[in-house]
Formats: sequence, C-alpha cells, structure tokens
Amino acid sequence: MTLRLVDSHCHLNFEGLRERLPDVLDNAQAHDIHWMLCISVSWEEYPEVLALAKAHPHIFASLGVHPNYPDGHEPTIDELVELGSSPEVVAIGETGLDYFRSEGDLTWQHTRFQRHIAAARQLNKPLIIHTRNAAADTMDTLRNHNAEDAGGVMHCFAEDWDIAKQALDIGFYISFSGIVTFKSAPLVQEVARKAPLDRILVETDSPYLAPVPMRGKRNEPAYTRHTAEHVAQLRGISLEALAEATTDNFFRLFNTAERGEVA
Repeated sequence: MTLRLVDSHCHLNFEGLRERLPDVLDNAQAHDIHWMLCISVSWEEYPEVLALAKAHPHIFASLGVHPNYPDGHEPTIDELVELGSSPEVVAIGETGLDYFRSEGDLTWQHTRFQRHIAAARQLNKPLIIHTRNAAADTMDTLRNHNAEDAGGVMHCFAEDWDIAKQALDIGFYISFSGIVTFKSAPLVQEVARKAPLDRILVETDSPYLAPVPMRGKRNEPAYTRHTAEHVAQLRGISLEALAEATTDNFFRLFNTAERGEVA
C-alpha cells in the first residue's frame, strides 16, 4: 500500500520554514506527506498563508486569529466570512482560548472565539481549536455556541480522555502532534489508543514540537511520519492503516479540500 499522509496543521510561513520552503516540501514528499494545511494565526499574516495555498495545490489554507495575539486587527464576523469564502480556505482558525500565555481580563479572547465559531457556522467550514489551560471553558464555549454545526478539530491535543470524549461527543476530531511521542504525555497517549480510528488526525504544528526522535530540532511537515508511526504503534495497527484512516478523516472533515493529483 502506498503511504499518503497529511500534515493537518503546520505554519509554513513562519521563520525557519518559509526561507527554505522548496527543501521543506521536497522532504515532506520524500517522507510520504502528500498534503499540508497551513494555518493562519493573524489577520496580517493571512495573505502569506493564502499565497502558499494558491501556489501549491497540495497546500490548503485556514483563516483565523490565534488567541495569543492580542494586538493586530480584530476581524468581525462579516470579515471572517468574506475572506473565509475563498476556495483555498478549508477551515476557520486556529481559534480558541489560552490562559497559559495570556493573563488578566480575557473577555477579548472569548469574544474573538465566539466570532470565529459564528463565521465557521455561516461558511459551513470546520473550526481548528487551540486550547491551553482552558479546556473546560473551551468546551463550554463550543457547546454554548453550537460549534457542532460547523464541526472541527482539537488541534495539538494535550488534554485527557474526559476532554477528548467531550469533543468527540459534539462531532469534533482529535489531532495528535509530536507531543504524543513524549514520555511525559501518558494521558495523550491514552487518548491516542482510545479515540475512534475514524476521528483522529496527525500534525506537526511545525516549526514547533518536533516528535521523537527529532525532538529538539526544528519541526517540519516531513516529521508527521514519526508521529503517525507512534500513534500506529500505540494502537497496534500498521502505519499503512493509520495513514489511510487519517488521510480519509482529513478530507472528510475538511470537505472543501480537494485531493487532486497526488503530490
């Protein structure tokens, strides 16, 4: 069976990747990473993400403003809907709540999150959720604002089975980054074993969080394979089976993304 993996969350426009993009893409292909979803984190950088998707048919784009970016333009629901209508944009986010890096009155984070949910529901495009030290409030917000209408993924999952189960119960997917390969992440590994095979994804979150055995290096999409190998091992299945499932899951969730010719 031919391996065809998707890096469901990467930041190809970030320093460390953008200046060596041809090598990054070649290395990804050499490691059977055929598609990538490049994630927007600010309004100002979104044009870079969109340009990458327009230039490379196997790269998809998201539109969103990260909860750790208090400065910069704060888009309205209408602005998110307008730009999110682009065919290259397959998801809204990353969005969510982060109480680890942000302190004080975080009403602005909640308002931003709610706007992203509303835009995703209007567009009928899935959400990419970031949560750190805010899992309970994140899940409450998703439920209270009918995020299940849009669907989405808990990206770079770092919580326990209870939170995973809550996300799965509202139709969300769980995405595993290099964290799942760390010895310090037994709770995440438990989720990787227990989550339904048809509801999981793999990602890098590159250039961050390189998986074992690349930990400490700059992460890149090629290393999705290491994460996929580890998740397959945890589940007791072949890498081929894991790759087939997660790739099918990606295109089911991000259903406006076109597989096209295999890159």
